[in-house]
Amino acid sequence: MINPSDPAPAPDPRRVRCTGTVRLPPGIAAPLSLFTPEGERAWAAGWDPSYPAPAEDDSEPGTVFQTRHGAHPGTWIVASRQPGRSIQYTRVIADQNAGTVTVTLAGETEVTVSYDLTALSDPAAAHLAQFAANYPQFLADWEKEIARTARTDQPGSRLN
Repeated sequence: MINPSDPAPAPDPRRVRCTGTVRLPPGIAAPLSLFTPEGERAWAAGWDPSYPAPAEDDSEPGTVFQTRHGAHPGTWIVASRQPGRSIQYTRVIADQNAGTVTVTLAGETEVTVSYDLTALSDPAAAHLAQFAANYPQFLADWEKEIARTARTDQPGSRLN
């Protein structure tokens, strides 16, 4: 039996859950497409996913792709999607963390981005805590890069 006077258990420092909003410039025809593996190429510096098997639709559930996070390779799997509404990834960054990343359209010019990650070692837990502390700035940087790309992109491209 739980005693109501007992203090709540401390949060596990090896697991973080971060959620925030990214505001997008108006006029993007398919806002969620900016957060697919290929869509991020348009605005995310250094984002270069590779596919172990050809992917005709990079947002199809079951699609596997790989990235590099500094010295650490990452493997991502499209776990689920609601076309035009949300996409969820499962990812493992070798020797660092594992979990899910979910992007949900919250309006015509807003998406909600949620990370639920667990550190795979004690040293990785410190890195994950830093990620959580910097999460608002992380999303603000995404917002700036998407806006910058939308301003400089050619008419008719993915962003316009």
